[in-house]
Amino acid sequence: MNVKSMNRQSTQLTRVILSLLVLGIFFATPGYSQDSPLKAGKVERIKVHGKGLEGNLAGDSPDRDVSVYLPPSYQTDKKRRYPVIYFLHGFTDSDDKWYGFTKHWINLPAVVDKTLADGKSGEFILVTPNAYNRYFGSMYSNSVTIGNWEDFVADELVAYVDKQYRTLPQAASRGLAGHSMGGYGTIRIGQKHPEIFSSLYLLSPCCMVPNMGGSANPQMATRMESVKTQADLEKADFGTKAMFASAASWSPNPTNAPFFLDLPVKGGEPQPMVTAKWAANAPLATLDQYINNIKQLHALAFDAGSKDASIAANNKILDAMLTNYSIPHTYEEYDGDHINRIGERIEQKMLPFFTKNLSTEMAKGGKKK
Repeated sequence: MNVKSMNRQSTQLTRVILSLLVLGIFFATPGYSQDSPLKAGKVERIKVHGKGLEGNLAGDSPDRDVSVYLPPSYQTDKKRRYPVIYFLHGFTDSDDKWYGFTKHWINLPAVVDKTLADGKSGEFILVTPNAYNRYFGSMYSNSVTIGNWEDFVADELVAYVDKQYRTLPQAASRGLAGHSMGGYGTIRIGQKHPEIFSSLYLLSPCCMVPNMGGSANPQMATRMESVKTQADLEKADFGTKAMFASAASWSPNPTNAPFFLDLPVKGGEPQPMVTAKWAANAPLATLDQYINNIKQLHALAFDAGSKDASIAANNKILDAMLTNYSIPHTYEEYDGDHINRIGERIEQKMLPFFTKNLSTEMAKGGKKK
């Protein structure tokens, strides 16, 4: 073989290798596949006005930031409509932390992109309102102090998203999910509105039973009653902040400035009426009243890490109650704590759950809701 022939074969071999490398990069890069060359979703951060949030005594803006994840094909398939997952963040968190605008322990769009690339999920629009407020979280509840957050999520936000985006505007195509405080909000809102959301997934839901730590724990009572100003509250420990958020949500008092709430302890003495109000907002205490609504849900699932002891224990109670009513559901306890495997659970459990249970087609002759 002469030198010219060898050079020609070498050039051809080089081209083949380069072609294979390009193909390898194309198919191996997260976010790409043969079926869809674009697998990265788009994230928008918008403002949504809440009529029911106007005039809240906390002074928080009724114009709320909302992060929206649009799936990869949304920009190219202009005629397609999508199911929507409304995802609620946890206490002291905010939408920007979950959607990659602020560095955090999780990046939800990245998790969704990876799940899509791995073929484990269908495409969804995801929507997360910013529920961070003066008390570090709204508990997704209605009160004159924080505004009507429950109504904002179930009614105003859903109506806005259906108007502005190519959704499938029906309960069968809407899911509600959340982590921690967001898990609480999911069951709180979901058990009341099966006509809005058909499927629920609770990730490590907090606050399922009344948190009476303030009245039972002298140290907590002292810490709560030592908070006199907003600056004091800003410097308080996590537990104290959570007590104030709970009080602002469940035991508001429009005449008790500066925080406009009643704590479960006053002058060192437990307050039974406040305790009763908090219990009336605990899902495990109210579940029996909403059983007929829960039976209307298409699917319900919840989980928690075994090291997240109190939450895992309350999940067991929820599992037993639903089983007692013969309501189909999925309950799992896994090896983990409150946050260390949430991204993995969303990827491997939550998104496949909604892929299975949310409708991707508009019901014929169905009434839009």
